Amino acid sequence: MAFSVVMPALEMAQETGKLIAWRKQEGDRVTKGEPLLEVETDKAVVEVEAPADGVLAGISAQSGAEIPVGQTIAWIVAPGEKPPAAGERPAPAARAKTETHAAPAIARPAETAAGHGAKLSPKARRLAKELGVDISTVQGSGPGGEILASDIQNAAAVPAPASAGTKPAASLEIPTTLGRLMAERTAQSWTTVPHFFVARDIDATALNHYRAKITTEIERTHKLKITVTDLLVALTARVLLKHPRLNASWTSAGIRLHDQVNIGVAIAVNDGVVAAVVPHAHQATIADIAMQSREIAERARAGKLRPADIADATFTISNLGMYGVDAFSAIITPPQAAILAVGSISERVVALAGQPVVRPMMMLNLSSDHRVVDGARAALFLKDLAVALGEPTAFMDAHSHSG
Repeated sequence: MAFSVVMPALEMAQETGKLIAWRKQEGDRVTKGEPLLEVETDKAVVEVEAPADGVLAGISAQSGAEIPVGQTIAWIVAPGEKPPAAGERPAPAARAKTETHAAPAIARPAETAAGHGAKLSPKARRLAKELGVDISTVQGSGPGGEILASDIQNAAAVPAPASAGTKPAASLEIPTTLGRLMAERTAQSWTTVPHFFVARDIDATALNHYRAKITTEIERTHKLKITVTDLLVALTARVLLKHPRLNASWTSAGIRLHDQVNIGVAIAVNDGVVAAVVPHAHQATIADIAMQSREIAERARAGKLRPADIADATFTISNLGMYGVDAFSAIITPPQAAILAVGSISERVVALAGQPVVRPMMMLNLSSDHRVVDGARAALFLKDLAVALGEPTAFMDAHSHSG
């Protein structure tokens, strides 16, 4: 039986994907689950796994091609079996439902550019509008002269010739795919999600002691150094079990409460930020969290993310403390209901029992979607998180059944 290899939908509102490279060649044996190809979407470059065991055959798309979601680009067949002929192949499939909250949709066909004989993909049309590119001047490089998003980017990168006596135009920096996606998503979130913010100053003395203790143990057994972010993921995930509205999503049908806590950890990469997801973080040990975070960070910075690395986060933590930032407010990643912004741990003079003392302090700022979370719920969550951070050893021991 032949299995089709299609351009996957790896995120909401994805219309096309760019084939970066095949990891296998025509005629190679493949095993289900092994990396088969690399795809660039609006979010990142990810590795796509083989859907079945067999032989790779009937490759119909080459590196660099921009392909509609759901279109068959190859087949996996049994040894000696021929891939279906072009006339026997089914029409492009409906877009797969790859995120818990993403509604399935059919990949839209390319549209004809107004006043232009070439076809124009919806993504290219949107990009042309954003970058101010006149599509009638663009030469398409796709099949049949179709104008692709890459053609729009190339056209935007070429400055128009200056007329005699005019000043040269200012240089234009074209954002990367990831940079453009960040701009779109943050603008959409900020303008459509009713944000509100609550903040709390935390004494990090106990957290520092716990980190030193646990690092000594885990360095000996796993050769890993534990970061403040690792501890925050473990503690926050367990606190979220008591506060389901903070681990929820806003949908058109209402508020969806998740039965798992999947923490997204913001990671800086070239020209943007991606959220590496630690699945089931409420059950993971600190060593497991540290190991997963390191592996995903390495893949992210190498541009080799897998679909599971960035999928299904229910809550996000963004820590800028390592950059010396005291405090900041983060923008929520829809459809999540909240994001925790973490500042640096720095010594400050605070009042303790009526006396000035120096303590390592850390500012936490929680951004919440007011449609899902009210002020009291946000405050109670931060209060319980402060308790956990103030007594991390006792808290983790009490929640050892979750880790």
